[in-house]
Amino acid sequence: MPAYWVARSKIIDPIAYKKYTDRVPGIIARHGGKVLARGGRYRIMEGPEKFHRFVVIEFPTLEAAVACFNSPEYQEAAAFRRNGVGEVENVIVEGGDATA
Repeated sequence: MPAYWVARSKIIDPIAYKKYTDRVPGIIARHGGKVLARGGRYRIMEGPEKFHRFVVIEFPTLEAAVACFNSPEYQEAAAFRRNGVGEVENVIVEGGDATA
């Protein structure tokens, strides 16, 4: 069953944050992930307007998405954004039955 990695972020230092975003697409691809939305236009329909960048990545399974997030190469890339250059919320959710 597919799983979706959903990230919301607020970028504080775009130049330093780019060191993270330049590395991530290759890491995601190596773990079977496919970026469905990255940046782009959005509308916040409800809730706080804290985050200004949204990313949705599809993985073949929840386990594949978690393995990508926990991988040494992703953790190394994420270190670039964890030093105050951005604020991120990451959630991985399994697809499931859309009629439930």
